[in-house]
Amino acid sequence: MMKIDKTPVPLIVPNPDDPRLTQSVTGTDQTGAKVEIKVPMERPLTLYLNSQEIVTMMTIGDYPEYLALGYLLNQNMLKYNDAVTEVEYDDDLQVVVVRTEHHTNFEAKLKKRTQTSGCAQGTAFGDLLEAVESVALPKAELRTSWLYQMTQTINTMPSLYLEAGAIHGCVLCKEGTPLCYTEDVGRHNAVDKIAGWMYRHGVDASDKILYTTGRLTSEMVIKTVRMGIPILVSRSGFTAWGVDLARQVGLTLVGRTRGKRFIVLAGAERIVYDQDLAYVEEESAKHKRKGEAGDD
Repeated sequence: MMKIDKTPVPLIVPNPDDPRLTQSVTGTDQTGAKVEIKVPMERPLTLYLNSQEIVTMMTIGDYPEYLALGYLLNQNMLKYNDAVTEVEYDDDLQVVVVRTEHHTNFEAKLKKRTQTSGCAQGTAFGDLLEAVESVALPKAELRTSWLYQMTQTINTMPSLYLEAGAIHGCVLCKEGTPLCYTEDVGRHNAVDKIAGWMYRHGVDASDKILYTTGRLTSEMVIKTVRMGIPILVSRSGFTAWGVDLARQVGLTLVGRTRGKRFIVLAGAERIVYDQDLAYVEEESAKHKRKGEAGDD
């Protein structure tokens, strides 16, 4: 893959003003007064790999090409050296078709599909654990100065979550700089969009950091390792299996990252403590997101 040393173009960021992504609805509040709020859209997107139907995903509907490619890559149905000849999206039918030079058939694999803890019907396949066991993650470091710069920047960026709630975000960063920020109703969709974007633009993963607003589950660990990213950070908490897997494969896992605080439960050898905490501000209440009161 081509190594990108400066901010890639196009840089993806959330667009809260896109009318396709949210809908205004009316209701009543705790006093009985009428209120109008925005809620995220949720649309079915059916993915085909060549002539085979793979899955129907629920998504807000942006970046279907990246979502399709990232899903196939993270499910080990598409390899990074495979030749993709076309990605065709039909907005009326809500269908995306990925075509490759070589023949594909995943009928047996689809039968072994299992439900995961991810929201919005996330799925994982039985052979993914075997696939990540052979991955050697690159050496890298996470300076705490980058961590605080990164989280402060992300927390102050416009987002669909701050506009409408009920949504997860994932951000690909280099050092303290966000490069690609995606959101969706499920964190697995958001990270798949990043995987597809990296594949399309030839982004090297070895010096990157993946940030998520969601829990650090086994699914998130597997996807991060599949992408070749050595560091995974969340503002939310951990699951036991997520921690165990991260320790097995050598992934740095940082959670409960809010204001000055964070906890490292795997890969602590990559952390470089170079930031004086006296110069780090606590998180502003207006930028608080999911995970502040709990670990969801």
